[in-house]
Amino acid sequence: MKNNINYKKRLAILIFFILGLILILTVILNINKEKQEIKINATPTLFLHGWGSSVNAEHQMTNAIVKSNISNNITQAIVDKKGKVKLIGQINRNSKNPLIEVGFLNNRTSNYFENGQWLKNVLIKLKETYSIEKVNLVGHSMGNMAIMYYLLANSSQKKVPQINKIIDIAGHFNGIIGLNDQPHQHQLNNKGKPDHLNLEYRRLLPLKKTFPNNIKVLNIFGDKNNGTNSDGSVTNSSSQSLRYLVAKRANSYREKKVIGLQGQHSKLHESKQVDQILINFLWP
Repeated sequence: MKNNINYKKRLAILIFFILGLILILTVILNINKEKQEIKINATPTLFLHGWGSSVNAEHQMTNAIVKSNISNNITQAIVDKKGKVKLIGQINRNSKNPLIEVGFLNNRTSNYFENGQWLKNVLIKLKETYSIEKVNLVGHSMGNMAIMYYLLANSSQKKVPQINKIIDIAGHFNGIIGLNDQPHQHQLNNKGKPDHLNLEYRRLLPLKKTFPNNIKVLNIFGDKNNGTNSDGSVTNSSSQSLRYLVAKRANSYREKKVIGLQGQHSKLHESKQVDQILINFLWP
């Protein structure tokens, strides 16, 4: 009789264990199924910061967009020093024009090929997580080089979200003051080609033949109006040299100069004037 009771207890425990395991597996499968079914129809906009900076430099722009009632969702994509992407926050079906602040933990590298690969890793992660098909990109300073070097290697890539619009802010495409450029040192011809091409710019020359022709480009640069024709860190000729690389192939190419105090290099991503310019371009 005692053995029969113990057998029934063991059988009951085993049944409860199996039922519990089935319940846990069902919950996990439902969660995974729900994640796989999330598909964002809106076009997210990614923000890429400059050298030595972080997602903090992107808050002014993203908060201004939310305050304008154009978006109701800000998340982050943090890339560690090995290129692994961690998404912070959640985008859902009710998210309106999602904004994604991209942060590179290794924020002092000048390896633009690596920067481009990190951006690709972010786009792949977004595709896998949300089935995102299109994105807009906004870069400041070094963030622009990440965008251009990404396109240099992936202009015909179909397995990642396609780029709809690009805003380049304070781009140093052909040099940085004090490093490989000086005010009034270089000039552009009537096609936008610099009279001297530095190494990073020469590497981007294939974009003249491969830049995707569906992308609309807005190039924002600053002029402190102090006689240097620069934002203090980047000459206007360096910023405007982007035209020679992409204007003939882009769906559209426009330039906007910000003059005065708000035209300083770092203040360009803190400027209400720039906020309004990018809002008008991305969501006309």
